[in-house]
Amino acid sequence: MKNKEEVLGDLREDIDRVDKQLVDLLVKRKQLVAEVGQVKNKHGLPVYLPEREAALLQARRSEAEKRGLSPDLMEDLLRRIMRESYHAEEKVGFKSTHPKAGPIVVIGGAGGMGRLFVRMFNLSGYETRVLEKDDWSQAEHLLAGASLVLVSVPIHLTPEVVLRLKGLIVADVVLADVTSTKTEPLAAMLQVHEGPVIGLHPMFGPSKAGFAKQVVVYCEGRYQDRCAWLLDQIQLWGANLLSSNPTEHDHMMSIIQALRHFETFVYGCHLHAENVDLETVLHFSSPIYRLELGMVGRLFAQDPDLYADIIFSSKEGLALASRYHQRFGEAVALLQQGDVERFSQQFLEVQAWFGDLGPRFLKESSFMLEKVTEKYGERGKREKTAT
Repeated sequence: MKNKEEVLGDLREDIDRVDKQLVDLLVKRKQLVAEVGQVKNKHGLPVYLPEREAALLQARRSEAEKRGLSPDLMEDLLRRIMRESYHAEEKVGFKSTHPKAGPIVVIGGAGGMGRLFVRMFNLSGYETRVLEKDDWSQAEHLLAGASLVLVSVPIHLTPEVVLRLKGLIVADVVLADVTSTKTEPLAAMLQVHEGPVIGLHPMFGPSKAGFAKQVVVYCEGRYQDRCAWLLDQIQLWGANLLSSNPTEHDHMMSIIQALRHFETFVYGCHLHAENVDLETVLHFSSPIYRLELGMVGRLFAQDPDLYADIIFSSKEGLALASRYHQRFGEAVALLQQGDVERFSQQFLEVQAWFGDLGPRFLKESSFMLEKVTEKYGERGKREKTAT
């Protein structure tokens, strides 16, 4: 009779064989994905099809449950595999929605977002040109024959750069920008250019590998039908398009970007002023606090000019920050007064205001926290903390 070590050894060998079969299956799936990418490229189909993904996930969840597997486990695995699939499909390239288009000129094409657009247009078979701040002496040559001029420069420079285009682009050129405010850039483009105009805002940073499952907001300017090929191209890259008007867009960005980034900046400054030992904080942190601290560290790991541009360019930012400061002070007063009853009352008011979104966000955040726990929760040894 085998002892427990021998029994465990045999079982582990069986597991190793199954794991190898999983690798073999993933390789086969990758090959099939490459073929799918070629078909999508040929027929102009988008990388991301939400209906197809949702149906696939639901079918596999049902199968997993019937066979005694966790549906959530199956969905987690498939989502991770599909993310790799989207990247693999992207490498195949994309069909051009405007095969007769002239050159695509990206002003600021050497910057992060500009480089991403240049790469995506190249993958779609377009000729691309880059116009940087030292290239304006050659602007007439670079802009000649262009079908699209895309402005991808810092927010505070966008209107100024757009005005420099006056008289340099012909009427049939699509003029677009990708800044995170829309009112002033769109007004400047409409003033300078009599042809088709559209404002774009990719709701993600240039560190993203591509557009799959990302949101791109667009604001109509002029001759929307002549901008349709550009929006169709972005959809082929896998993005979800969201239509907005400049006023609504800028108001939302004041809340989503300017205020949140400013709040994160202040919290980072506070930790610095308190001279907190961040490594020790990490040792004591549960996944949710690690994730929150990670978002603060993420901001300070990037370019300060980028965040200054977003925060200071928001027309509503100062007013929102002032009101937030006032409400923070009111909350501090509750602490000073020890008013637990009023705290609970306000808590329940906000809870009711969130409504059904509260439980939904709880579920979504729990999913994210599980990922953080998997990556950082098992350290393999007891960590030494400050004493």
